[in-house]
Amino acid sequence: MSKRTITISNRQPVTIEEDNWPVIASASDEDHDGGQVRSQANRVSKWSCTVRQHEDGRAIVYSVYSYTTNWQNARGYSAKAGRLLPVGASYEDISRAITNVCHEIAEREHNGDDALRWKAIEADCIADLPAEELD
Repeated sequence: MSKRTITISNRQPVTIEEDNWPVIASASDEDHDGGQVRSQANRVSKWSCTVRQHEDGRAIVYSVYSYTTNWQNARGYSAKAGRLLPVGASYEDISRAITNVCHEIAEREHNGDDALRWKAIEADCIADLPAEELD
């Protein structure tokens, strides 16, 4: 089994067995300056938001931003945020957690133009949640 350590905001990280916490929703985006070939890029930015849910109903919502650069004297940057939701968390609770972690990283992101992508990541991740069945 594969383990993953996830950053949770304002508390210590958690380590999970990935098979016990399947992904129920996600959204991501990537940008680079390598034209059509990412492997030739000097700068790469990645945005992601993921929701995992245990069979007991607990959920983990987390977002990661990373910026890598090969330019001399330039620094890479990463930001992580997450929420651990208790048993019984509703999809409304999960949606709020998605909004919260995306907003948290958008505020900390080093490049203001890239921070706007978090709105799209937030909307796409919420839209990827399981659909509610109506009668």
